[in-house]
Amino acid sequence: MSEGAKQIADRPTTVAVIYKYDILLETKTLKRNQFKAVRTHLSYTMLCENGNVLEKLCYSGQRCQKIPEALVKLYGPKVQCLDLSYNEIVTLRGLDGFPVLKELVLDNNQLSDTISFPYLPTLQTLSLNKNKILDIQSLLLKIRQNLPNLSYLSLLGNKACPNELSGEENDEEDYQRYRYYVLYHLPNLKFLDSTKVREVERSEARRRGKFMNVIRPRGDGMDEIRLNSDSTGGFTPLPKSMRGPEDHKMPITHRSRLPKIRRGIYYSIISSSAVGSPSEVI
Repeated sequence: MSEGAKQIADRPTTVAVIYKYDILLETKTLKRNQFKAVRTHLSYTMLCENGNVLEKLCYSGQRCQKIPEALVKLYGPKVQCLDLSYNEIVTLRGLDGFPVLKELVLDNNQLSDTISFPYLPTLQTLSLNKNKILDIQSLLLKIRQNLPNLSYLSLLGNKACPNELSGEENDEEDYQRYRYYVLYHLPNLKFLDSTKVREVERSEARRRGKFMNVIRPRGDGMDEIRLNSDSTGGFTPLPKSMRGPEDHKMPITHRSRLPKIRRGIYYSIISSSAVGSPSEVI
């Protein structure tokens, strides 16, 4: 066998079989207690490479608010890649019916801080871009407990991720703080958002990532201060009644009690022994 023929023979063989279906899903209306059949579209792909089979299910752009039970029953036990992007999903109920899932794409949905994950030890990739997630600490805790082998996470376009997609007021410094904080809690990540995790970044996250949480105002109040400190005093959150310095209704004497404010983001580190005297931002 010639060298060229040998190289061709040694190349991995990849065969993709794509099935596209129209299915009728029966939904129950809450007001009239009636059932309504809706025609939806899905794509089911079997990718065979060197004897290994990867099965992918795409059910995007169907305006569903939850994972249809029919998908769980028909495909759950064998699907390894699930794409539910561009829907209106508010809950992940039924996700435990996909026990061998390796990749989950949930971009452009309505998932919020109430999101919960079943225990999925095989999941390696999770994409949550452009949802409604605000609380990064709560999300990381859920991921750490239920997705132990996650290596790729993307949160772009959520308020919890302070980059330009979630607000023009964000800058590179805000985003780097966020990366340190995420990597401190999820040290096994290889990719965060669209960027590979660097070793120097991972080292810095171990050193001071626990102090890097960015607290944002919610409505007319503040999120609870969750930052940790290496000082002896505890931290006290700002009262909900406090507003920004641009609010002229606030007495001038109270404005000095605000923590350092930079472009709409609060880095609040306040000692209980000296409330109203914010310490230097880390």
